[in-house]
Amino acid sequence: MCIEPESTRSRKARPLMKIGIIGAGNIGGNLTRRLRALGHDVSVANSRGPQTLGELAEETGATPVTVEEAARGAEVVVITIPVKAVPSLPSGILDGAADGVAVIDTNNYYPQQRDGRIAEIEDEGLTESRWTERRIGHPVIKAFNGTYAQDILDRPLPAGDPDRMALPVAGDDEAAKAKVRALIDELGFDTVDAGGIDDSWRQQPDTPVHGLRAGVEAVTKALAEASPERPATFRG
Repeated sequence: MCIEPESTRSRKARPLMKIGIIGAGNIGGNLTRRLRALGHDVSVANSRGPQTLGELAEETGATPVTVEEAARGAEVVVITIPVKAVPSLPSGILDGAADGVAVIDTNNYYPQQRDGRIAEIEDEGLTESRWTERRIGHPVIKAFNGTYAQDILDRPLPAGDPDRMALPVAGDDEAAKAKVRALIDELGFDTVDAGGIDDSWRQQPDTPVHGLRAGVEAVTKALAEASPERPATFRG
């Protein structure tokens, strides 16, 4: 059964967007569910092809597409695939996206468990999101990388609720960052500006904010307490 979007009356207060999601795992799948429930036009792709996304499409009303088609006309693109898979994205992946497209990167670098060693991250000190930017040739906004996938479905709350969770958001493009923060607010979460992409190490795995279920004040404090020293698990 297809998830019913919000009523027409409630949608009139905000613009709906065309959103492309590359990756249909836990985060990508649950963002597809929530964004469709909010009424957005969502196209979703994975590495196995649109024919494997029939159940998600039937459940949500999202449009299954190829990876090459996911960004076509999109105002927001979410890249939610393993770091090691980023170089395999098609060249010009964002060709055909809307002007001013905001690209959300949800990735985390797991060299020992999944991704293998990436010298630019380990030796040059690039954040994984800066590395991703270089691969796709477009600025990204770092968000959702420390969010439990189920929380996207279970923990949205109205603005002003004292129990509302806050998510850190990093990026250099202020207009794109503002668009992403507004979308996260619409999804039911507060946000904290975590600085630029070179500061996004503050929200990488094994930092105080990663996986933190807390409000703005606690998330701000956790970002400030992060250490640039990376644990042994961060090295391949």
